Amino acid sequence: MSIFKPVEVSTQATTSRTGYDLTPLSPEFRKELATPLSIEERRVMLEHGTERAFCGHFLDNKKTGVYACRLCGLPLFRSTAKFDSGTGWPSFFEGFDPDHIRNISDHSYGMVRTEIRCRRCDGHLGHVFNDGPRPSGLRYCLNSVSLSFFNEGTEPPQHVDPTAKPGIKA
Repeated sequence: MSIFKPVEVSTQATTSRTGYDLTPLSPEFRKELATPLSIEERRVMLEHGTERAFCGHFLDNKKTGVYACRLCGLPLFRSTAKFDSGTGWPSFFEGFDPDHIRNISDHSYGMVRTEIRCRRCDGHLGHVFNDGPRPSGLRYCLNSVSLSFFNEGTEPPQHVDPTAKPGIKA
């Protein structure tokens, strides 16, 4: 019997089309990044919760810039793709880069939905629905606590795992 933990080599690209590092974070580094999160941010991002409708601090944000993952800083949405869906959560019709968002089938609460998570840190962001505006027809419905906002011209700081090896999952 081997004492070594098997290592799975990822077939997923570790750099997105827009040039961001997508190497998954180690559990230790993710825990370190989560330390300053509030109780609500932890409940939503790490335990797949949902903030209450019409309460999110980015619901009415009209500034120009980029919305990034609150945990790891990966850019997720541009303000130019934001629209008022009337649902009570910030909504977008397309992501910053399709490589940055992971879609997961969600069968909770007696319905079928598509959960969206950050590709790098696996933080819960919200859900995506097929009732959005053109050109995509999609409505990415986000929790404000899962996001950080950076004004146009400001690059979100990237929190990449210094110990991770690209293409390898623990």
